[in-house]
Amino acid sequence: MSEKENFTPLKRCPVIAIVGRPNVGKSSLFNAIIGRRFAIVHEMSGVTRDRVSASGRFEERKFTLVDTGGLGEMKGKRNIDMWDSGIAEQVSAAVENADLLIMVADAQAGVTPLDVDVAQRLRASGKKILFAANKCDSDELKNDAAEFTRLGFSKIYPVCSLHKGGINALLHDALALCPAKDYSGEEEPSKIRIAIVGRPNVGKSSLVNALIGDQRLMTSPIAGTTRDAVDVDFNLKYNGVDHPAVLVDTAGLRKTAKVDTVVELFSVMRAKSAIERADLVVMVLEAGADAITAQDRRIAGLIEKAGKACVLAVNKIDLRPGVSMKEMQTELRSELPNLSYAPAEFISAKNHQMLDRLTGRIAEVMEQLDTEITTGVLNRVIGDAMERNAPPVIGNASLKVYYASLVAMRPPKIRLFVNRMNLVADNYATYLQKQIRNAFDLNGIPVLLEFRARPKKVVIRQHESSARKGRKRR
Repeated sequence: MSEKENFTPLKRCPVIAIVGRPNVGKSSLFNAIIGRRFAIVHEMSGVTRDRVSASGRFEERKFTLVDTGGLGEMKGKRNIDMWDSGIAEQVSAAVENADLLIMVADAQAGVTPLDVDVAQRLRASGKKILFAANKCDSDELKNDAAEFTRLGFSKIYPVCSLHKGGINALLHDALALCPAKDYSGEEEPSKIRIAIVGRPNVGKSSLVNALIGDQRLMTSPIAGTTRDAVDVDFNLKYNGVDHPAVLVDTAGLRKTAKVDTVVELFSVMRAKSAIERADLVVMVLEAGADAITAQDRRIAGLIEKAGKACVLAVNKIDLRPGVSMKEMQTELRSELPNLSYAPAEFISAKNHQMLDRLTGRIAEVMEQLDTEITTGVLNRVIGDAMERNAPPVIGNASLKVYYASLVAMRPPKIRLFVNRMNLVADNYATYLQKQIRNAFDLNGIPVLLEFRARPKKVVIRQHESSARKGRKRR
């Protein structure tokens, strides 16, 4: 099955893109409209690079809002030529796909030459444009915002992202200009969230771009290119049915001691949050010799601790010519034993190699997440496993499992009632996990076991009986 059979573009509501020069408050306006801190906001220029999108609703109409990086020159700053070019490409794509543009400027700074340049560029697109003068936190600034009519806009919308002032009027008119192609009458289906995680420079954004066949995300050899957690909507096909899904590209996770800016700290927090919220995590690794690092093991620990279904994407196999998949598989398993449940696919995002195997594996694991486990069958599986391999004797006793029940799915969490908690050996618990996973074909899915000592019901009933007799004597 090819990647295109598993991943297809998802229909979108009317799209509104927020554009403007750097540092005018585009991300703040985006967050104010969406109603939560979705995009990273910081006073440093160039924080937003990839375009970030989120769903919104206003006056019973649904829409998709897109935040973009700042258009313009940022002279004298390191690597800025590359970022300017990449950001401009991202903005161009956002403008092309949008039904309406909201150009944002800083009312406190007034009209700048760069605002003039941005307005000209946006007008050349032929798109409908509304103009928002941001940071109008006083009546005086609202009055001064009229100077932006020099840019050729007949109506200026004074807004204050911090206090959400003027946003309702802006949204009302924006949606009135959008084509009536939204799906406000339908309930939006819940989407499968697939987080793409890994340390910096392993090829996460390149993988997302390769999967969708488009340069949706900025890529570069410089660590920290991706900052926001960027959602890309798709349909994931399995069981013969299209399921709405979201690929979440995340910033590379570095050791906390090496996170040296507030912006990067926010990026790391977003990446960790993406793991927590995901239905499935694709951990991207490098296939180079001795490429598995201590940071890879830490990230694997985060996925294990979160109890997430996982697929390992070992990228850059072109760096290991002549090395067999079997050899790389052996290396991988010895380095990441805590993700032994996660299947691994060896790929090259750059050369689009083996992507069909990866997407097929993702679909397979998602299908297995919906596996039904009945209590009767579960108890038989555990009973058979204990007969085949008896638990170790600790002291003069061994573990007994009286009963097991399924308390949660995605992933499966199983509660086992046992004779004594101190008889549960770690290696035997691991053995039971593997037996349950194999019996129900839960490849890629962690099995969480919770052991509890069985209540001593007989003692409780005897105690209650004695208490009742005592009351009768009185």
